[in-house]
Amino acid sequence: MQVKLTQIREAAAVVYSAMPPTPQYQWPLLSERLGAEIWVKHENHSPVGAFKIRGGLVYFDHLQKSGALPLGVIGATRGNHGQSIGFAARRYAIPATIVVPHGNSKEKNVAMQALGVRLIEHGDDFQAAREFATSLAAEESLHLVPSFHRLLVAGVATYSLELLEAVNDIDVVYVPIGLGSGICGMLAARDALGLNTKVVGVVSSHATAYAQSFRAGKPVESPVSTVIADGMACRVPEPAALEIILQGVDHIVEVSDAAVEDAISMMFECTHNVCEGAGAAALAAATQEAGLNAGKKVAVVASGGNIDQDILADVLKR
Repeated sequence: MQVKLTQIREAAAVVYSAMPPTPQYQWPLLSERLGAEIWVKHENHSPVGAFKIRGGLVYFDHLQKSGALPLGVIGATRGNHGQSIGFAARRYAIPATIVVPHGNSKEKNVAMQALGVRLIEHGDDFQAAREFATSLAAEESLHLVPSFHRLLVAGVATYSLELLEAVNDIDVVYVPIGLGSGICGMLAARDALGLNTKVVGVVSSHATAYAQSFRAGKPVESPVSTVIADGMACRVPEPAALEIILQGVDHIVEVSDAAVEDAISMMFECTHNVCEGAGAAALAAATQEAGLNAGKKVAVVASGGNIDQDILADVLKR
């Protein structure tokens, strides 16, 4: 799967019809803490509080332009992909069904319902919800919006293009890995611009499928037990995403729930931004590797800010 610069720029035009570019800021206090020049790409500032909205907008725009708008759509999510589907489907007045696992974020569920989606809870994790959404799509003749697709990658690559064109000579950028669209978008933008920036993936040490797969060079399923980083709670890696990751990622860092909670707190203290677990994971990884990056220009992707308030309050109290 190759996403060219022209395709990313075309995707950007679609994205900007619904939202402005998100900012990237260099935060002095974070830089002081980590001993490097730290830039944060604030995807927590999007209209749904996460980067996924970009892919949904591009995917549905393609359906509309191809004359293939369905009568109904369905997808599986832990929250942010579902909000992306709901936001984009509402723009075209298409009914949307979203399947989430039991115990999903209460506030992400409410946010999706506010976008008009029919919410169904099924299974104990994302993979179970994904498999049920696939079967329900066939049963109800719904268009299944995939969690990983070339159009989604082109859409989310627009945030990486914004970052890499706004900030020159970034040495290394840390990107959280859920199913893989975000990091594949970063690789696409970096390569399209011909840059030498190292791209480092970040996974939860309680959801290590992509880390194990990266080491093995092939898909490896791994159980999920993370409590805080639901956006990285992947049990079964996406083969197409893994192929791209194997070709372009420098290495993958595993971060514990405790490290993610520390990063949520640090992000709030140093920037007064709210991040969900996956949204703070890149900062957790950059902190973990601070000794390797002393004096360098480092970017971290704050991929989302959709954290339940009771969880945030508990983290900040600790």
